Amino acid sequence: MKTLRQTKILELIRNNSIETQSDLLNMLRKEGFNVTQATVSRDIKEMRLIKVLDSSGTYKYAYDTVGNNEEMSNSYLFATAVISIEYAHNLVVIKTGAGMAQAVCAALDSIHRPGVMGSIAGDDTIFVATRTDSSSAALVADLKKLITGSN
Repeated sequence: MKTLRQTKILELIRNNSIETQSDLLNMLRKEGFNVTQATVSRDIKEMRLIKVLDSSGTYKYAYDTVGNNEEMSNSYLFATAVISIEYAHNLVVIKTGAGMAQAVCAALDSIHRPGVMGSIAGDDTIFVATRTDSSSAALVADLKKLITGSN
């Protein structure tokens, strides 16, 4: 549950301007997570979230990209949310836990892989169109390495 909650926190702060722990707590509760203020506070500390000044002049929570390596972040997200990765010809299918496909797809899109034409996510499934069969095979192999943390 902690992994799903923290992945949801990343998704929420990417897609919303969240100024306070209270705002984050309320959004998590609306998403079905029964959490306390203390839990949200621990998550913020553990995930090394920071407050940054946005364009409107207010501070909001953000993921510390200086203190956190994006590849490690993607690896954590993939390792905790992805159930399976398979391909057939130029189509890669990624299965995730319920509600996790959007976050995983956003992370995948941020990688900007050559040979990837586009992706689309539902609730627990992602379809990735690649240019060739070999692009699909390479993508699957690289994503599996990312999940396991091997080089």
